[in-house]
Amino acid sequence: MQTLTQAHYDAFWRDGVITLPDAVTPAQLTALRAEFAGWIEGSRAHTKPYGQMLDGRARFDIEPKSHSATTPALRRVSAPTEISSVYLDVMRNSRMTDMVADLIGPNVKHHHNKINSKQPGSATEVKWHQDFPFTPHSNTDIVTALLMVDEVTDDNGPLEVALGSHKGELHSLWHDGVFTGAVDPKIEADYKRNAAVSKGPAGSVCLMHTCLAHGSVQEVIDRSNLLTYTVSGEGVQRLAAEFADHPDVLVTPFGAKLHVSARDKEALNTAIKPYRQDRTLHWEESTPSLEDVFIDMMTRAKDNFQ
Repeated sequence: MQTLTQAHYDAFWRDGVITLPDAVTPAQLTALRAEFAGWIEGSRAHTKPYGQMLDGRARFDIEPKSHSATTPALRRVSAPTEISSVYLDVMRNSRMTDMVADLIGPNVKHHHNKINSKQPGSATEVKWHQDFPFTPHSNTDIVTALLMVDEVTDDNGPLEVALGSHKGELHSLWHDGVFTGAVDPKIEADYKRNAAVSKGPAGSVCLMHTCLAHGSVQEVIDRSNLLTYTVSGEGVQRLAAEFADHPDVLVTPFGAKLHVSARDKEALNTAIKPYRQDRTLHWEESTPSLEDVFIDMMTRAKDNFQ
């Protein structure tokens, strides 16, 4: 059954990407969310990547710096269709799959699937790259279908895409003999100057050509208005305890260090002033992480409902 219009088809091949709503049914979306919520709950019992895929690699990937039983940071599930009938059904029987068939079908083959999650604490960031070098084929009739299980807005790290870049050069992901998984920073800067953002309500899908350059949005950090200090030293645990219930200051652990952040610069500097001369603490102004931003967003959202 034809799902896409001619306008959709033309836009995809012109820009290399289209984002469309209602790629799955409401029932499928509810089931996907429930399944993933169960995996998040199960991740609380683990301290390192766990589970085994068919090829022997770990299936569930957690953020090593911040994951804990109380604040789970499950950031990736590889090949969920191998263990979930819900995800397998969506891969096989959804409008999303019909849309892909309209673009490159009618006969299509599934290559691989995974879940990338931006849970608070997962600090997930996607460096700018093209997908094709990761999965080379004899031709480029390959579509990456990014299904939005939750609403994607400017505030939760949407994908940036370089429109039309699928018609240009394939860029190396190797630099100075090291595989970085990302294009050269100068090329990234060129792409970002005219990048578009893929957003949509839950159940939408971003259909992306395999050669399209893309990455996650830095502006979610830039627009957070957080001022952040990285604190290290013997006294960090005491500092974390003393700021645990502070109404204006956010404290995020990063291994043996703390990120101490706030939106109000004056309030933050007033709060930390008594501790700046403590010789057991080393203070350094730093850039907030995605984790800091998302925890701040979640805290403010929770306050709005109280």
